[in-house]
Order: sequence, then C-alpha cells, then structure tokens
Amino acid sequence: MAAERTPHANYLLHCSGCHGSDGMGSNIGGVPPFPGFIASFASDPEGRVYLLHVPGVVASGLDDGEIARVLNYIVDRWDGANQVAPFTSSEVADLRRATVNDIVSYRRAIVKRFQEKGMPVAEYPWP
Repeated sequence: MAAERTPHANYLLHCSGCHGSDGMGSNIGGVPPFPGFIASFASDPEGRVYLLHVPGVVASGLDDGEIARVLNYIVDRWDGANQVAPFTSSEVADLRRATVNDIVSYRRAIVKRFQEKGMPVAEYPWP
C-alpha cells in the first residue's frame, strides 16, 4: 500500500487545478482566492458545509481524514493568523451528508450574510 500523500501534495493534485498553487483562484474561471477569505468560511457552520460541497472537494476521491487535513492546510497556509477550529475526519463525514442542492445559491446566501456582518468575502463572478 502506498504511503499517504501529504496535505500539500493532495492540495496540488486536487485543488490547485482551479485555485492555483498560490491559492489565488481565477476570476475568469469563477474560482475565488483563498488568501484573506478562507477563514470566513472555515469559521462559520454553513461555510464549513459549503467548503465540503465545493465540486472539487466532494468529488476528489479523498477520504474524510485526507479532506480534513487538506482543508486545515488551506486555512493554515492562507489565513493562518485567524483562529479557526481545525476540521476533523468525523466532522467531514457529517458535513458530507448535508444536502446542498445548488452550491452557487448556497454560497451566495452565505456571502450575503457575511457582507451584512462586514466579514471579508472574495469576488465571485458566477451569475
């Protein structure tokens, strides 16, 4: 059995195709950046559900522990100054079971709430 990949390696393999190796995303591609914004989602219960249902996460093929470690890597790397509870494999398993029918609408509702509270949110160009 092959050794488990590091969170950094899993990020490069499963996340960087959309978010880039620098975490900056792509405005043209409709992919928001991580730096300065990921902690808003990772510190909010609905935001945490959203992060688990982003298509690249839910379809990554990673197990619950690997996803938790990649999400923790992302938060630590691009918003580590913020105090965010780490993801655990049991939380990931629970959040994966949540029903999110329309991920774009779900994100927009979260962002609207964040904006009303003055929390930082990245530009999201999708209709």
